[in-house]
Amino acid sequence: MAFKISDIDDSQAPLLDHLIELRTRLLRCVVALAISFGVCLYFADDIFGLLVRPLAQAFPDGQHGRLIYTKLYEAFFVDLKVALFAAFFVSFPIIANQLWAFVAPGLYAKEKKAFLPFLFASPVLFIAGASLAYFVVMPTAFKWFLGFGGEHAGLTAEALPAMGDYLGLVMQFVLAFGICFQLPVLLLLLNRAGIVDRRQLSAARRYVIVGVVALAAVVTPPDPGSQIILAIPLLVLFEGSLAIMWFTERKQAKDAADGEADASADKPAEVDMDPGVL
Repeated sequence: MAFKISDIDDSQAPLLDHLIELRTRLLRCVVALAISFGVCLYFADDIFGLLVRPLAQAFPDGQHGRLIYTKLYEAFFVDLKVALFAAFFVSFPIIANQLWAFVAPGLYAKEKKAFLPFLFASPVLFIAGASLAYFVVMPTAFKWFLGFGGEHAGLTAEALPAMGDYLGLVMQFVLAFGICFQLPVLLLLLNRAGIVDRRQLSAARRYVIVGVVALAAVVTPPDPGSQIILAIPLLVLFEGSLAIMWFTERKQAKDAADGEADASADKPAEVDMDPGVL
C-alpha cells in the first residue's frame, strides 16, 4: 500500500507539536530552577546555617564546634551546592506542575483521578522523610559520632568536620530518607498497574523485612541508630500500604457487587407461559 507525502506530513505534525510543547515546558523548568538558584545563592549562608544546626546542637554543652575547609575553593563550592540543593526544592512545585501539564492531556479522566493522589502524596512523604532525618536522625547520629572524641593513647581527638564532607553527609541523610519514604507510592502504583497484589506482598513479608534492613544499612551512615530509625518507619509504611490495598480491594468488591445487583434488578423478569393456556 503506497503512502502519500501528505499523509506522512500529517502524521509528523502532532509529533512536532508535542516536541515543541516539551521544549517549552523544559525551558520553564530551567528558568524556574535558575531563578530559584539565584535567590538561594543570595541566602546560601542562612540556608547552610539551618543545615549546620543539628551538628551545632550535638556538641556537648560548653563546647563550640568548628567547620573547616582544606581547599581554597571548598567554601565557595559549598555555597553553590547549598543553593542548588535548596533551589530544587523551591522550584519543585513549578517543575511538577509543568510535567503534569505535559502528561495530563494524554490521560483519560479515570486515569487522572487515579494518578492525582500519588502526585500529592509523593512530596508529602518526601518532606516527612526529610523532616525525620533533620529533626531526629541527624542529631542522634551526630551525638553518636562526636562521642568518639576525647583522649586516645595520650592524644586528644577532636572533631573538625570539613564543610564539603558535612554537606555531603546532610544531603545523604535527607535524600535517603526522602526517597525511601516513597515506598508506599511505589507499592500502590505497582498494585494499581496489576503487577503485584496484596497477597503476594503479604506472603513476601519476611523478605521485605530483610530487604528494608539491608536498604537502611546501605543508604545511611554506619551507625546502628540511624539504620533502626529508617528501618522502622519503612516497615510501618509497608504495612500501611497493605492496609490501603485491603480497603481498596473491599471497596472494589463492594462496587462490583452493587453493580451486579443493579444489573439484575434492571433485567426484565422472564414469565413462564403454560402451553395449555394458549
